[in-house]
Amino acid sequence: MAATSKSTVLLKAVKKITIQFCPFESNVRSTREFLALVGSAKARSTNMNCEVISVVKHDKSEPVIDVTYVDGERLVMKGERLTCREMLSAFQSRCKDKDPQSKK
Repeated sequence: MAATSKSTVLLKAVKKITIQFCPFESNVRSTREFLALVGSAKARSTNMNCEVISVVKHDKSEPVIDVTYVDGERLVMKGERLTCREMLSAFQSRCKDKDPQSKK
């Protein structure tokens, strides 16, 4: 995986992640890599109440990642022109801002 990171993906501040993609399109690699990272057992263990939902479509739609945080805020990323590293960076920075332990 090209975007593996030395830091662990933390899902503490996340309520739900919905990842939609059409697997037959050529522009879904980064979205599938992101799904593999947030759906891993190690990441899921940081918040067992976080729902990670993958919606596989066959309608040539663009890949979309919709993150809902515990405070109700949403982050929607369109994965067609983003790398996994860019999506992970945006996701992690938002999670870090919302984590009360990181503000101490």
